[in-house]
Amino acid sequence: MATDPRNPTDSYLSFWREYHMCTLTTPRPDGTPHVVAVGVTYDPENGYARVITNKHSRKVANVLAAGAEGARVAVCQVDRGRWATLEGVARIRTETEVVADAVNRYAERYGRTPAPNPDRVVIEIALTRAMGRA
Repeated sequence: MATDPRNPTDSYLSFWREYHMCTLTTPRPDGTPHVVAVGVTYDPENGYARVITNKHSRKVANVLAAGAEGARVAVCQVDRGRWATLEGVARIRTETEVVADAVNRYAERYGRTPAPNPDRVVIEIALTRAMGRA
């Protein structure tokens, strides 16, 4: 069921506030999907989902390979019969304040602050679509 990513239902938003690991799907340069497990935070007020990661990861390389327009990606989480997917255009953010904000959002959702990592970056997804059954 489709929903507005900037104005989700209460149950959809509540599901994204629960502790669930997610998947991130990015396109490889040859067009095939690369799917990995990640932690995701959802910020409907600003229209973003965020993934913190190492700048040397394959997922970052995939997003960068897409060029200045960004990469079309999806994040998804599942819990039995409930599921939610967010789609959008990903770009890599390296600014100190953006990374710190994303780490704080991750710590709030997942109940732990990741260890410091000077190579940490943010995959920031400008949301275009949301769907699911939550």
